[in-house]
Amino acid sequence: MGKSKKCVTIYTDGACSGNPGPGGWGVVLIYGDHKKELSGAMQDTTNNRMELVAVISGLQALKEPCAVDLYTDSAYVHNAFSNGWLDNWLRNGWKTSAKKDVINQDLWKQLLSLTNVHNVTFHKVKGHADNDLNNRCDQLAREAVANLKND
Repeated sequence: MGKSKKCVTIYTDGACSGNPGPGGWGVVLIYGDHKKELSGAMQDTTNNRMELVAVISGLQALKEPCAVDLYTDSAYVHNAFSNGWLDNWLRNGWKTSAKKDVINQDLWKQLLSLTNVHNVTFHKVKGHADNDLNNRCDQLAREAVANLKND
């Protein structure tokens, strides 16, 4: 039998000041008793791109293949996996059901390759509610945007 994968919990969030506008992302990774926070910002971006960058950054921080419970308040990210959007996009050559190019393809392709390394289960959480870790990610993302404006 192979070694069992490490189980990691990741919370992610993205934020944008204007859409498009300056944006930030926040991640909280939890493994056992260990907790790590990551964040970053970009000058000219969208909320959906920041949501995707948060998830990608969280998964990229893992040093080996893991079983991941990933919590996001982004319906955009969650539904792409749970509603089969990604499968359809791949089948249709990265076209939407309306035959338009899928937006954010660069990030979706990056995320897809990471989900081939890690066994990721996506969970949808209600944003700006009573989930402390989701709220912490939102705070990290907003602080990153504020720091970007101050630079």
